[in-house]
Amino acid sequence: MSVAVRYYSRSGNTKAMAEAIAKTAGVSAVSVDAGNAGINEPVDVLFIGGALYAYGIDAHLKEYLKMLDKSKVKKAVVFSSTWISKHSIALIKDGLKEQGIDVAEEAMYVRGKPGTEQLKEAEVFAGKFL
Repeated sequence: MSVAVRYYSRSGNTKAMAEAIAKTAGVSAVSVDAGNAGINEPVDVLFIGGALYAYGIDAHLKEYLKMLDKSKVKKAVVFSSTWISKHSIALIKDGLKEQGIDVAEEAMYVRGKPGTEQLKEAEVFAGKFL
């Protein structure tokens, strides 16, 4: 099974979740603004996360979602860590669906900074899709 983990994080909270997910998947977590963030080979599962900033997701993540090719992503799984609300999950899912990408119903959300327990939960969450 091929897996990719992509995220955008300003504070490092979503990055911590991405790294826990990536650890379980046996891959590296890559920020969507990194030069190697593109999905060039088809993946079975794309874990993708971000947070809510001033009532929306960051422009880097919005642009990344628009660049995704549905022929390269079989299924996307969303995760988020934010202080504000879970609305980031819906916004990311909507962006994926606009690209014609199948999105898992289940998502993972952590309010604020993920602690040791939440990071363990992120690992278990990832395992459900592998």
